Amino acid sequence: MKPQIIYDKFLGLFHEAPILVRSPGRINLIGEHTDYNEGFVLPAAIDKEIVLGVAPADSDNCKLYAADYEQLLEFKLEEIQKSGKSWHNYFLGVLDELGRRGIYLQPFNCVFGGDIPIGGGLSSSAALTCGFAYALNELFNLKLSKLEMVQICHQAENNFVGVHCGIMDQFANIFSRKDYVLKLDCRSLEYELIPFGFRDASLLLLDTQISHDLASSEYNLRRQQCETGLAEIKKIDNSVRSLRDVSPELLQEMKSKLHPVILKRCNYVVREIERVAQACEALKRNELNDFGQLMFETHAGLRDGFEVSCPELDFLVDTARSNTEVVGARLMGGGFGGCTINLVQERSSDKFISKIQRQYQSKFGKELKIYHVKIESGSSKLL
Repeated sequence: MKPQIIYDKFLGLFHEAPILVRSPGRINLIGEHTDYNEGFVLPAAIDKEIVLGVAPADSDNCKLYAADYEQLLEFKLEEIQKSGKSWHNYFLGVLDELGRRGIYLQPFNCVFGGDIPIGGGLSSSAALTCGFAYALNELFNLKLSKLEMVQICHQAENNFVGVHCGIMDQFANIFSRKDYVLKLDCRSLEYELIPFGFRDASLLLLDTQISHDLASSEYNLRRQQCETGLAEIKKIDNSVRSLRDVSPELLQEMKSKLHPVILKRCNYVVREIERVAQACEALKRNELNDFGQLMFETHAGLRDGFEVSCPELDFLVDTARSNTEVVGARLMGGGFGGCTINLVQERSSDKFISKIQRQYQSKFGKELKIYHVKIESGSSKLL
C-alpha cells in the first residue's frame, strides 16, 4: 500500500497529519528453525511492507484502523485485554510489553496497511509489531534503542500473542540493510552484514495459496520437541546449552537414547546450523550454485527431518529443481503452506514463472501467486 494512501486515510479519519513509518516483511535465505535453538540465521528485509500513520489522539481512547480490512479497534490504554481478532493482539501485545517495562503512553490514533502477503511466511506479524513500536518510539520520543525495540516486539509475540517464536523476524525487521543479508547469531545477537552480490539472479517467492493454519501449533510442538531432545543430551553432556552446541558426532552417540522423532528434529537443526555457515562462505566467494544447493538441502531437511512441508510446497521445490534456470529453492517460514523461496537466473525468470504457473494450476487447480522481491532496509520513518 502506497504511503500516500495511508496518509490520506489518516487525514480523512482524524483530520491531522500523521507521522509515517514503513515496516518491511522479510525473507530468510537459509537457517529455518535454528533461531530458537540459539543457532544462526540468514534473513533480510524485502520491498513488501506495511505503512503506519500515527498521531496523538484528542480523546481518552486509542483508535487503530486497518485500511486493508476496513476495521477499527478502539480501546483505553489502561484496559488492554487480549482480543479475538489476531491483528489486534500484535498491537495490544506491544503496548502490554511497554507497560511491563514501565513505559506509559498518551492516547494515540493509528492507520496501517500494506502489501505483505498474509500467511506466506514473510513475517507480516513482525512487520506489524516492529513497525508499531518504531512509530510509537518516533511519536513519543521514547528513546528506545533498535535492540530494545526488537526485544519488546519479540516478547510481545511470545507473552501476549502466544507464539513462541525466535528473535530472527524482529531483528531482521529493524537491523536489515539494503542489498545485504544478516548473519545473525541468535545466542549473542551479534550480527554480520554480508553483501548479497548475485546481480544475475532473481529472488522469487511462489505462494501456494495454502493457508498454514497448522503452523502456529506445529511450530510450538517442534520447539518443544527440540527442548525435549536437548534435555536428554544435557544428561550426557552438561556443557551443552542449546542444540547449537551439539555436534553431529554427539548426536550420533545419542541415537539409542532419543525417540526417533526427537532424533530427526535435532538432527535437522544441527545440520541446518552447519548449512548457514556454509551458505555465508558461498556468498563471500560469490558461488551461486553452491548457495542454491544448500537451499535444496534445507528443503529436504524440512520435509523429511522436521516434517513441516506439504504436497504443494514439495511440488514447487521438486519442479523448480528440474528447471535448469533455478539455482536453489526451499519452503520458507512455518511450513504447511505459504511460500517457497527461489533463486532463479535473471535472464530466465520469466520463462520459469510462465511454466511453473501452468504446472501448479494443472496439478492443484489453484492460482500460483508469484512475488519478485528485492532486499531492502529495515523499518524507517518516511515522514
